[in-house]
Amino acid sequence: MKVAVVDSGGANIGSVMFALQRLGVQGELTREHGTIKTADRVILPGVGAAADAMARLGEFDLDKLIPTLTQPVLGICLGMQLLFEYSAEGDVDCMGVFAGQVSQLRAEVNLPVPHMGWNTISPLRDLPLLEGVAGQYFYFVHGFAVLTSQDAAAQSDYGQAFVSVVVRNNFCATQFHPERSAAAGARLLSNFLGLKM
Repeated sequence: MKVAVVDSGGANIGSVMFALQRLGVQGELTREHGTIKTADRVILPGVGAAADAMARLGEFDLDKLIPTLTQPVLGICLGMQLLFEYSAEGDVDCMGVFAGQVSQLRAEVNLPVPHMGWNTISPLRDLPLLEGVAGQYFYFVHGFAVLTSQDAAAQSDYGQAFVSVVVRNNFCATQFHPERSAAAGARLLSNFLGLKM
């Protein structure tokens, strides 16, 4: 299986590559359009600020390529947020694969922002991507989130409900980091690699 990992400059790229290796898959870190278009699976990782990440993608026209992909695509953390229409982080237009916007999380007493650490997900739909992971703990690091989406597949709570998984056609994405989420994360990545289109 050929898995293209989009070189978006995110700090989690190494972790994603190692997580794939543990599943017996050699990911290819790339910005090459041909490599991405012909891959069996595409992963869009991301850590950092939305405006900077969109600028990096735009430099190589990846912001135009990614929405046209037809194979299974997985966005991770900031990679998920960039697939929406707009992010309040940097007041930036994103790729618009999913309708909706990314908002800043609300800090509360004993719930500082960014949200960092382990949290559960509650599936909203019965999907192959989420098989075997309901109620499992995943690792989150984010100060912005999608609060509602017509494509929500799972949600989590951190003083307020937010969308933790979205799925629309061949595109899926997680707000958490499956590559840093132990057995539950490995199961979700394995589910993604096994998706039938």
